[in-house]
Amino acid sequence: MQPRYDVIIVGGGPAGLSAAIYAGRARFSTLVLEKGFFGGQVITATDIWNYPGFPEGITGEECVSRLESQARKYGAGMENIEALGISKEGDAVIVKADGRPLKSRAVIIATGASVRKLGVKGEDEFAGRGVSYCATCDGALFAGRDVLMMGGGDTAIDDALFLTKYARSVTVVHRRDELRATGLLREKAFSSDKISFIWNSVIAEIAGDKAVEGVVLRDTLTGESRSLPTSGVFISIGRVPSSGFVRGFLDLDDGGYIVTDMRMATSVKGIFVAGDVRSGAWRQVATAIGDGVAAALSAGQYIGTLSPQT
Repeated sequence: MQPRYDVIIVGGGPAGLSAAIYAGRARFSTLVLEKGFFGGQVITATDIWNYPGFPEGITGEECVSRLESQARKYGAGMENIEALGISKEGDAVIVKADGRPLKSRAVIIATGASVRKLGVKGEDEFAGRGVSYCATCDGALFAGRDVLMMGGGDTAIDDALFLTKYARSVTVVHRRDELRATGLLREKAFSSDKISFIWNSVIAEIAGDKAVEGVVLRDTLTGESRSLPTSGVFISIGRVPSSGFVRGFLDLDDGGYIVTDMRMATSVKGIFVAGDVRSGAWRQVATAIGDGVAAALSAGQYIGTLSPQT
């Protein structure tokens, strides 16, 4: 029996929707599965300033709306259901979604990665109003202001260095007494006259009125708390890839991200990956879209190798 779909895309963010556009234009029967809101995390972005072609910026909601509309225009179906597992049946790929198997010639996984949150008071309330998880996305909004970076790994310090291009000062808060970042990044950070450090501390609360005005820091050694004024809180304490449903079936790296080759192909034939869930991804809207395009093109080439009866 022939598969019901040529391409099933798991995940409806920028990577998944761009893959759907290309798969639909290629006249493949295409289905996009999304367990939450179509658009993924980008839909919550007030403005995206670094998306090529939009010098005045574009809201996350508008960006997603355009992508979804274009994908639907080319015939992609959309369903709000969660993929719970993937398997192979000969050359066909089976996606288990809400208890029913969906059969396809190829599958593109674009489930993304969620930011690891602090889980403190004020974090969700001030998201997009001073709390950010993406320095390259929002750094320019804090030109000439004092900001804080929570984290001590490579990404956090790299982001802190990036923020010095705009912010008046960057205070790095780290729960330990030394950075986890690699040597070169540490050296650059320590030599910057815009970056200062607060050691053995975590953010216990984010406070403000209409926007962030300060934080409450808790000393991890003494338990003592103190207030620190700031206009922005950037949080970089890691991400959690949405790859649990393929663990044990596809090759993952040490962080749980799905390993692919340069053509977005995974360790299992017929399954491709795009966007933030991919090992080595840059985790930007523009690169996620590029991943989606590449995955769709690769999936199309793969489908061309299969027999009509597959």
